Amino acid sequence: MKLRKELWFGFSLMAAIVIPVILLTPWGNLTNGDLGLMMLALICVGIMLGFPTAFTLMGMGVFFAWLAYRSVDPATAGQRVLDLFVQRTYGVMSNDVLIAIPLFLFMGYLVERAQLIDRLFRSLHLATARVPGSLAVATIVTCAIFATATGIIGAVVTLMGLLAFPAMLKAGYNVRISAGVVTAGGCLGIMIPPSVLLIVYGAVAGVSVVQLYAGAFLPGVMLGTLYIGYIVLLAKWKPQLMPPLSEEDRRVELRPWVQKLARQGGNALIGLARALAAGGEVTRRRVLAQLVVTLVPAVFIAAVLGITYRVATAPEVVASTAGLVEAGGTVAAPELEREASAGIIGEPEAEEQDSELSEAPAEEAAKPEENTAEGVQEPPGSEPAAEDKRAEAPAAAPERLPVPLWLWVVFGVGIAAIAVIYRLWNWERLEVFKLLLTSFFPLALLIVAALGSIVFGLATPSEAAAVGAFGGFVLAGVYRFVGHWREAQSGGTDIGKTIWNTVKALGVIVKESSFLTAKTSAMVCWLFVGSGIFSAAFALLGGQELIEKWVLSLDMTPVQFMILAQFIIFILGWPLEWTEIIIIFMPIFIPLLPHFNIDPLFFGLLVALNLQTAFLSPPVAMAAFYLKGVSPPHVTLNQIFAGMLPFMGIQVVALVLLYTFPEIGLWVPQLLYNR
Repeated sequence: MKLRKELWFGFSLMAAIVIPVILLTPWGNLTNGDLGLMMLALICVGIMLGFPTAFTLMGMGVFFAWLAYRSVDPATAGQRVLDLFVQRTYGVMSNDVLIAIPLFLFMGYLVERAQLIDRLFRSLHLATARVPGSLAVATIVTCAIFATATGIIGAVVTLMGLLAFPAMLKAGYNVRISAGVVTAGGCLGIMIPPSVLLIVYGAVAGVSVVQLYAGAFLPGVMLGTLYIGYIVLLAKWKPQLMPPLSEEDRRVELRPWVQKLARQGGNALIGLARALAAGGEVTRRRVLAQLVVTLVPAVFIAAVLGITYRVATAPEVVASTAGLVEAGGTVAAPELEREASAGIIGEPEAEEQDSELSEAPAEEAAKPEENTAEGVQEPPGSEPAAEDKRAEAPAAAPERLPVPLWLWVVFGVGIAAIAVIYRLWNWERLEVFKLLLTSFFPLALLIVAALGSIVFGLATPSEAAAVGAFGGFVLAGVYRFVGHWREAQSGGTDIGKTIWNTVKALGVIVKESSFLTAKTSAMVCWLFVGSGIFSAAFALLGGQELIEKWVLSLDMTPVQFMILAQFIIFILGWPLEWTEIIIIFMPIFIPLLPHFNIDPLFFGLLVALNLQTAFLSPPVAMAAFYLKGVSPPHVTLNQIFAGMLPFMGIQVVALVLLYTFPEIGLWVPQLLYNR
């Protein structure tokens, strides 16, 4: 019986690991360091053979930790291993950062079942109808938005495999291109917050998850933009791979009352203004509502320009230490102010002045009390009156900075955008915009509530995840109610029946989401337990020290070390998933970062971008298996793998760009947190 290609590939990788271990291990004189390297090789082979990662880590860690303790004190080895197991497990249970994982997962599963993504994909499909490769572009954008609301790779790939993949095949798209678009777009959740990978990396590396989220946003947008650029160029170069949509697919059906308004003119803004002024067959209230919706883009652009103006021309705030000096905080004051306010310590004149000043207030303090008791009023020119006048005088408002040249350019671009939008604002585009508004606006509120509160420091990741989970619950309930209400209007069902059907449907959604959340969260937490034991055993055997000595003996530059580390992670992404790579290998790389003066935050962003290959590289390309599970029977796994390869190349390009221009990932954290 012939073995499949992926099995041959897996056995070849295992042979490439096992054979060097057998040949290079000094079996006659084994040291603890040799045992540590052997443990690292065995864990890779065990995972590739299909053993559960978490329990394989725990088993290997317990056994090799026992060997390490036994080499020191055989009598207490068993007890010390059990103590280590308990300590590592308790450490995972008491890690506050990990609380965000089940809450974000719960939010994602609720949003997935809120029947919102299909509306979003339909509206984006219509909005990009005239763009080359419009269905593929709409798929990438939908995946990016969905990833921002969930961060669950399997959910995004599976759902888009049910929605977008059949639509692209029906439109005549190439099978490989369609599969690559769905899998690559679905994997954007690895990079775009609220990424579970970034939470796990932050917990392992001791890096702020808040700053990781802020830094990962622009690289994620950059990667999505590269995907879209590749699709558009390929569709223009080889239109047979992604044929343009027919006029029937591009057309938007106008409702009867919209057709009546369309008689006022082809431009929707002008037509609504005329209908509002002259009246007609459509009620004035409905016309006014449509006009308000039409003006939303202009209001949004004006708001963005106003905020930009206030930020760009905000007066400079000069930090003053006068208040600190008066309050006794001379330590925070500059040197000259400290000398002027307190004198130089040890000078006789300063000591005499201090003694005189200490006596004078005691004598003067009694005078106001005596005057008050006798009813004597102070003269108008006295010092307290002058102080009152100074207090009553209004402080001069700080002047704003002059408007910079680039702000005038931004204003011009904004005004030009408004003019172009409303020049092309016909009735079909108004209907598409309303579809986008009803499908994206609730999701945008959820994203802003969850991620905005994290990035701007209003809440911790755990608190924001709780808000997001509640928002996902509300979204699922609202959209279920709207769906049942429409069915009730067409079938004549009363409101009570509609509410009861909504409650039942929401109960099923919460039950399924809770089960999936518990399943995934348990996997992540057990991985952390296994990782803690494995890392401790590896350190006890001296494996970490041995690797550090070997790396430092190579006398590499920081650039060479970064290339080596990212190449190793890229290769590990073929046989292993991102969880194993973060849990097992990051504790090996992270202690080496200070020696090469590498920021752990920047390293984490590179790792997150690199680890997307773990979902797009055979034979353990989980995104391919997710898509294969929901694709038509004629789509083979090899076709899906072939479609993913160009997007793997784009990921390498994005990785090079991020390394060459670190500001892509570090600009937002520096702007918000002054890193």
